[in-house]
Amino acid sequence: MEKRPPLPPFTKESARVKVQAAENAWNTRDPFTVSLAYTVDTEWRNRSEFVNGREQVVELLTRKWEKELDYKLKKELWAFTDNRISVRFEYEWHDHSGQWHRSYGNEMWEFDENGLMQRRFASINDTDIKEEERRIK
Repeated sequence: MEKRPPLPPFTKESARVKVQAAENAWNTRDPFTVSLAYTVDTEWRNRSEFVNGREQVVELLTRKWEKELDYKLKKELWAFTDNRISVRFEYEWHDHSGQWHRSYGNEMWEFDENGLMQRRFASINDTDIKEEERRIK
């Protein structure tokens, strides 16, 4: 069975480690690598899109990073319980025209006993920024 430590139940320290691991993985911008942190039947709400399973995660992330160029993400632990973690995040990216954006949001994560994320619900808002306003590099 796949295991992705740290495993629930989470402590403050293990939740922070889990959040940092997620940030690191997403900053690779490799959809397949990112998908391995999720159960094969994972359920997502990402903005207004609903995704089920790793294959659809890879498809969503591939589309995302084809559009969101030079993506750079920062996550912060917000709260945790036994097998759930809540984070706030922001990321910066530019589109094909060169316009920079900052995206803000919150995610709620639920993990199985093996430390794989089985549910991810993300609310995300975008704002245009100038390149010199970037904070995450």
